[in-house]
Amino acid sequence: MTVTPLPPLPLSPAAPERPRDHDQDQDQDEGLSVWPASAVDRPDGRLTVGGVALDEIAERHGTPVYVLDEDEVRGRCRRYRDAFPEADVHYAAKAFLCRALAHWVEEEGLGLDVCSAGELELAVTTGFPPDRILLHGNAKSPEDLRTALRLGVGRIVIDSPAEIARIAAAVPPGAEQKVMLRVTPGIGAGGHAKIRTGSEGQKFGLSLRDGHAQHAVARVIGQPRLRLTGLHCHLGSQITAVKPYLAAVRRLVGLMARTRDLYGVVLPELDLGGGHGVAYRPGDPVLDPAALAHRVRAELIESCAGAGLPVPRLIIEPGRAIVGPAGVAVYRVLAVKATAARVFVAVDGGMSDNPRPALYGVRYAPRLIGRRGAAERVATTVAGRHCEAGDVLAQDVPLPADVHPGDLLAVPVAGAYHLSMASSYNLVGRPPVVAVSAGTSRLLVRRETLEDLRARDVGL
Repeated sequence: MTVTPLPPLPLSPAAPERPRDHDQDQDQDEGLSVWPASAVDRPDGRLTVGGVALDEIAERHGTPVYVLDEDEVRGRCRRYRDAFPEADVHYAAKAFLCRALAHWVEEEGLGLDVCSAGELELAVTTGFPPDRILLHGNAKSPEDLRTALRLGVGRIVIDSPAEIARIAAAVPPGAEQKVMLRVTPGIGAGGHAKIRTGSEGQKFGLSLRDGHAQHAVARVIGQPRLRLTGLHCHLGSQITAVKPYLAAVRRLVGLMARTRDLYGVVLPELDLGGGHGVAYRPGDPVLDPAALAHRVRAELIESCAGAGLPVPRLIIEPGRAIVGPAGVAVYRVLAVKATAARVFVAVDGGMSDNPRPALYGVRYAPRLIGRRGAAERVATTVAGRHCEAGDVLAQDVPLPADVHPGDLLAVPVAGAYHLSMASSYNLVGRPPVVAVSAGTSRLLVRRETLEDLRARDVGL
């Protein structure tokens, strides 16, 4: 079945918006601290985001459906630009990318970092300037590199020694490609072991401790078709403390000083990656961009002064912190099952559109929408529809005891690493993405249909 875009939804009558601090600790059921700033909880239990009722979107587009608040995305872009006025802010496309999002990010003055030819091609064909794009990846394919050079990507971040000669050989005679080196600074940070990427012994980057990073610097400088513009590191994801970034600044500035002393090259750029933590449930810690910017800038100035270096241009790469809190996933309840141990509420999505709970044990705060639950709240496990015991979206969530099939549940902070990591497991198509702003909605990404899935299967 083909989903046809429908006209914009009108603004549903709603209570006036009230000022909210996103970082304040509120009761999980009463507060909306982890929802987009435009979220309004109406007296009848209906919830609006961007001026549009989520139950209306579910009726119009079906479920599961992902809702993206355009104004929230743009506001978070501006918050980073204001916090880092002397830095280049690049949105990390791996969190989620579609044409509209690339357009919003570009209009707000951010750059982009991508991890594949697919992400790069989509961005550039949308109109994103390729010179404002960085290409990452610990194992870039020949197609990734060919596409980057063909489209004129701004920087290629070298992740292994083998890439140095490969990239240099692919650059046309007389041309020059700007590159950075991803350094592993030996700093462990992040919300889960599987998303800590700055420590020793994992697949990313070139180790500072064992000398591989310094050796790679010498090799890149020796390639006439490559211009080393700076060092790059990415410590991990869901980092909520500033200190790991300060330690990374000190260690990378030390390598920059050695590069100057040994090779007479002063590197003009320093990329600290992203990984800035957001709150998934009320009361969760977050990383404040303004506080991060202030302390990183002070540490960078002090470290460079001590090393006798000019202060390099800083680059940061927030992804989740921009798009995560702007997204909401809406599901329909299919079944309710009470066992001796717990109550299960099964919905029509799950690990095919959000694998994060199964991968990282992430905890969410879903809520009933579309009506006000009259019964007392009970601890509930929200389960997905897939044939896996680990397909659980949320555990021990206080939901009204009268939740029943046909009800709608909404999960906040669903904009990052849901659809970007989605699959067609059990041949269930991926959900659509609908943007909301100022009382209207529009379809950005259509639902993946059974026809789409069949079309890929080309023969017996």
